[in-house]
Amino acid sequence: MDDAGYMYQALKLAEKGCGWVAPNPMVGAVIVKDGQVIGQGWHEKYGQPHAERNALASCTRPPDGATMYVTLEPCCHYGKQPPCVDAVLQAGIRRVVVGSGDPNPLVAGKGIQILREHGVEVTENVLRAECDRLNEVFFHYITTKRPFVVMKYAMTMDGKIATYTGASKWVTGEAARAHVQQQRHRYTAIMAGVGTVLADDPLLTCRLPGGKNPVRIICDTGLRTPLQAQVVTTAREAPTILATCCTDPEKQLAYEKAGCRVICLPEKGGHTDLDALMGKLGEMQIDSVLLEGGGTLHWAALQSGIVQKVQAYIAPKLFGGQTAKTPVEGEGVAAPADGFLLKNSVVTRLGEDFLIESEVQADVHRDC
Repeated sequence: MDDAGYMYQALKLAEKGCGWVAPNPMVGAVIVKDGQVIGQGWHEKYGQPHAERNALASCTRPPDGATMYVTLEPCCHYGKQPPCVDAVLQAGIRRVVVGSGDPNPLVAGKGIQILREHGVEVTENVLRAECDRLNEVFFHYITTKRPFVVMKYAMTMDGKIATYTGASKWVTGEAARAHVQQQRHRYTAIMAGVGTVLADDPLLTCRLPGGKNPVRIICDTGLRTPLQAQVVTTAREAPTILATCCTDPEKQLAYEKAGCRVICLPEKGGHTDLDALMGKLGEMQIDSVLLEGGGTLHWAALQSGIVQKVQAYIAPKLFGGQTAKTPVEGEGVAAPADGFLLKNSVVTRLGEDFLIESEVQADVHRDC
């Protein structure tokens, strides 16, 4: 097997850390000696040993003289764990094959430099595109200190997220809905507006067996979320944050007594300042947000420039209806040339439905 083949194995291992390692990156490592895999591992959970150390601990033969394949540049600083470059050098690894460089300023090429200075052969950028894509959240968060935001919605082929009566269960089929639950496990937080809470009283948890519940963030400018809402009554089991402009301490106290956290922010454009909210969430080590709002919140998020990615689940059906809701509402743009631009789209079939994932072209319409 060649370098790409072993790196692909390391990538599949790294994916096992999805949902558990944030705000750290997902990393996988494979150790090969005399053409045989003698060790492998991945970063399993935040605060626990990194992929390189897990791979070395699993070795069935002494690793001296072996080649290590690792999806991300080995770290060279002390954090929750000691530097991985130290473990690699102590094990006598002869060659290290790296997928992605680490943009963390504490690493950023220093790990590779240390290995080379100690006589280790380093090959870089093997399956780099795939390795970079795996850690798009980490790369964004570590360089901006703000969460990576994914705007998600399900709609019909005529662009409706509900019928004219407001009925929305279900737009898409079981396969697409199951995929959404995987995304709730993958991303650290989920965000919706108070309008969604008032209309649907959603639970906003992950319903995968053994899955991880996201932190729930409700954008509620005037603190209108009912105290009987599911996101409030279950706040001690699944964390709930209310982002508001309401400064009334008595109103805030009622939610805090129920177990919610209230974040008071400035107002911008008639709603909670989403840009300021992202700064606060970043300080709380929330590295990613799955935005499952309605058309009003989606428009505000796009205008604020906080969205990095769009996930559109599209069902092969038509609802029609002049007043039926659409994924993005608000004022809208005045001319086609003013539209928010999406790029690098990927289409996946999920049962009878389709998922289109696209990156948002940055800084085109940023409202600041």
